[in-house]
Amino acid sequence: MFELLAYTALIASVWIVIGVFIVAKRYPGYNHKKQFCSELGATGSATEKLSPLINNYPLGILFCAFGWYVINLENVPFLVASVGWLSIIHGIGTWVAGYFPMDADPYIKTPSITCQIHSWAGLVMLLSLLIAPILIAISDYLPISFRGFSACTVCVTCYFSFRLAKAFKQRTNAGAFQRLAYGVQLIWLSAFSLTI
Repeated sequence: MFELLAYTALIASVWIVIGVFIVAKRYPGYNHKKQFCSELGATGSATEKLSPLINNYPLGILFCAFGWYVINLENVPFLVASVGWLSIIHGIGTWVAGYFPMDADPYIKTPSITCQIHSWAGLVMLLSLLIAPILIAISDYLPISFRGFSACTVCVTCYFSFRLAKAFKQRTNAGAFQRLAYGVQLIWLSAFSLTI
C-alpha cells in the first residue's frame, strides 16, 4: 500500500489535465490559451465552486500524499527528503489557492484580499516545484542523467515563467505559458516519482 503512494504525483499530473478540461467545458467561452487555470474558480465564474472541488482539493491530497511517501522512504539524504516537504507545501498551496478564489478580472488594478491570498499561494506553488529539482540537481543520490534533467527543467520552467509574465503584461497568451511552465514542473515531479 505504501509503495502505491509513489504514483500519486503521476496521478496528480494526469488528474489536473482531465480536471481542467472537464471544468472548462462548463465555463462558457473559456479560452485555454488566454485564460489562467485559476479563472475557472474565479469569484463569480460559472464554475467557481466546481473547480476547486474537482481540481484543487483532490490535487492537494495527492501532492501531500506523495510528499509523505518521499519523507518516509528509508535512507534518503536530507536534500531528497526535502523534496517531500516541498511537495506537501505545494499541496497546501493548492488547497489555499482553491479556497481563496482570484478575482474575475485577472488584470484588475486593486485585487481583493482573497485574490491576493490566491496569488501568494500560487507563488508558493511555483517556488516549491522550482526549488525541488534544484535540490535533486545538486544532490548525488540519483543518477547523473536525472540530475541533469532536473537542472534542465528548472531552466525551461524559468523560461516559460518569463514568457508568462510578458504575455500577462501584453494580455496575450498567458494561459498557454502558465500551462507550459506548470506542465514542465509536473513532468519533472512525475519523473522523480518514477525514479525515486
